[in-house]
Amino acid sequence: MELIFFCSEVEHQYHGARIEGDTVTLDFVKKMMDDFKNQKFLHKRYAYQIILQTREILRALPSLVDINVPNGNHFTVCGDVHGQFYDLLNIFELNGLPSAENPYLFNGDFVDRGSFSLEVILTLFAFKCMCPSGIHLSRGNHESKSMNKIYGFEGEVRSKLSETFVDLFTEVFCYLPLAHVINHKVFVVHGGLFSVDGVKLSDIRAINRFCEPPEEGLMCELLWSDPQPLPGRGPSKRGVGLSFGGDVTKRFLQDNNLDLVVRSHEVKDEGYEIDHDGKLITVFSAPNYCDQMGNKGAFIRFEAPDMKPNIVTFSAVPHPDVKPMAYASNFLRMNRAALTSSLSSSPCRDENPSEKLHGLPMFNPKHNVVGPAMVTGPLLVSPHN
Repeated sequence: MELIFFCSEVEHQYHGARIEGDTVTLDFVKKMMDDFKNQKFLHKRYAYQIILQTREILRALPSLVDINVPNGNHFTVCGDVHGQFYDLLNIFELNGLPSAENPYLFNGDFVDRGSFSLEVILTLFAFKCMCPSGIHLSRGNHESKSMNKIYGFEGEVRSKLSETFVDLFTEVFCYLPLAHVINHKVFVVHGGLFSVDGVKLSDIRAINRFCEPPEEGLMCELLWSDPQPLPGRGPSKRGVGLSFGGDVTKRFLQDNNLDLVVRSHEVKDEGYEIDHDGKLITVFSAPNYCDQMGNKGAFIRFEAPDMKPNIVTFSAVPHPDVKPMAYASNFLRMNRAALTSSLSSSPCRDENPSEKLHGLPMFNPKHNVVGPAMVTGPLLVSPHN
């Protein structure tokens, strides 16, 4: 199959971005982004080439990646993007393109819900090919086959490319690292911490991540867990993972000689939220999430050597008239009206949105069935992703 794509001739009428030889260049990435901005597609040959090159880069990485930011340099962490390509372009407009001198970490949930997920993931992957040290990618709970099947990415890829690419993305997502540590101080993960104390960074490095997310254990909790205001631990509102308090965060940081946890996974009104006595920051980079939430987006810039977080917020920008979830499963499309109507009286910003969602059908990835158990399933308006 790889040979078919690489040997296929690019049609004369194709006027989009082209990769010359094996090297993804900045000129190519800029041209590709501009084409995407104008709702033009990338030729399948070049999409395949980008994904295969990214696969090889990611496969060689450990499950926990250590990042070194030299003194005097900076580093940017972004949260969920969720297929909002035009807001991704705005991030680059505000903060510069990824490069060795301007490195980024995108902290999972690149795809699903937003209907420009393919444009987002190909852009991030192309930058990874162009400059592996200029962009780091962490797995989110939506980088999984079960979530992509329901929340739009699988349908989008099948519509814009082909079934072959659906299978390839499923494979490559399993190679994404699970967490990063910046300058031995900042622990960055999509979801959160663990159901047991005493987890060391070496335990995370030892995780065999080359699989779909399991129903329990360290990998599941890294992708799915959320902070809570009360100490201790509690059940997750999502039906998977757990909720953990500030005492859990404090012990984890002390056990691993770290200063701060940065995570994503939840929409916040201001694009970020600081919890657990300043030891945990949630950052979310999809403003006006799903065209409904009215939230800001945010990213965090760290300056070495002190690595103090500098949070930048931004508002949503216009995008073409393609609705969120346009490629989602038939089940979710059929329930769009019912879900929106049920929640129209409240934007569902409560600490416990599951009270408003009780009884609504949602997708439960733990059992790969549709059921009422998981709060992450509301079609458009849940603050939990």
